[in-house]
Amino acid sequence: MRLAYAPYILHFREPAGTSRGILTEKPTFFIKIYDETNPEVYGLGECAVFPGLSPEADGRYGFKLMELLANIAIGRETDLSRHSSIMLGLEEAIRDFSSGGRGLYFQSPFTEGKQEITINGLVWMGTVEEMTRRAALKVEEGFKCLKFKIGAQDWTKELEMISAVRSHFPASQLEIRVDANGAFTPEEAMSRLEDLSHLDIHSCEQPIAPGNPAAMAEICRLSPVPVALDETLIGIFSQGGRRTVLDTIMPQYIILKPSLCGGFSGAEGWIEEARERGIGWWVTSALESNVGLTAIAQWAATLNSRMPQGLGTGGLFTDNFVTPLSLHADKLSYTPGGTIAREQFDALDWHS
Repeated sequence: MRLAYAPYILHFREPAGTSRGILTEKPTFFIKIYDETNPEVYGLGECAVFPGLSPEADGRYGFKLMELLANIAIGRETDLSRHSSIMLGLEEAIRDFSSGGRGLYFQSPFTEGKQEITINGLVWMGTVEEMTRRAALKVEEGFKCLKFKIGAQDWTKELEMISAVRSHFPASQLEIRVDANGAFTPEEAMSRLEDLSHLDIHSCEQPIAPGNPAAMAEICRLSPVPVALDETLIGIFSQGGRRTVLDTIMPQYIILKPSLCGGFSGAEGWIEEARERGIGWWVTSALESNVGLTAIAQWAATLNSRMPQGLGTGGLFTDNFVTPLSLHADKLSYTPGGTIAREQFDALDWHS
């Protein structure tokens, strides 16, 4: 068995605003697993590292891929417990190879074209006017759940924007989620959550930055708006650590990004602990290309969650890959027998 990896840069169609800054491009790596006697049949995976968010995103990332490559060749195990994105990419590649390199990571009614996944629409940060316009367009397209990125602008203006959207679309018509990406201070978080509580908000994602579990626990206990943990889950590598986080903070929801919380296996560990505590959850992608998005969507479909999932659509990037996924209103579907065209990857700079 052999492994190869190739770097790739995804470019945004429009600059994407977050509370951590403006994104114009996103690096990623593809890996493939193959038998050296038949290299044309390979399993494809994506290591969607996220600079500025992934703890593994440092100058040693490439060396870890080299270590994995060498260890696969000699049949030695590689410790990927602290490399979520590589763990996920390897899990994807192995699953794809096991299915004959057909892009079938998880078989289900979804991949048979018999089931769809409901997703939320994402409204990126921008001016109040831009965000209001984008929200109206998403509703027009058929989305019944929207997530707003907040926390980078004047709070009064952001609140006015959400109020304006709610005045046009009542809670019976539109579910609103907000994502602060840790932008609120512990001192101001409760007053802002109180402001949001008057607007029938479904949940507020990561109101304060991770690293202050006592303050987050107090917020989750007192908040009039349900709180969802996201960044707080990153960097927790053991089942014991997961239990400690959930028992200490007791959020209403957790948000699972397999690229950031230990791959599919790590995310399933979080789900197991959340279910035991009555904590809700949903799956979110993390700016993967259509390779990772396809695998994550297939996995999410097997979980049978009825909540809108936070999966992307692949349309953010100018240089993405053709995929069997398609979006109709707020429903993500899969073309049976479809796969990502392998010839698109032939020109990449593969290291083997």
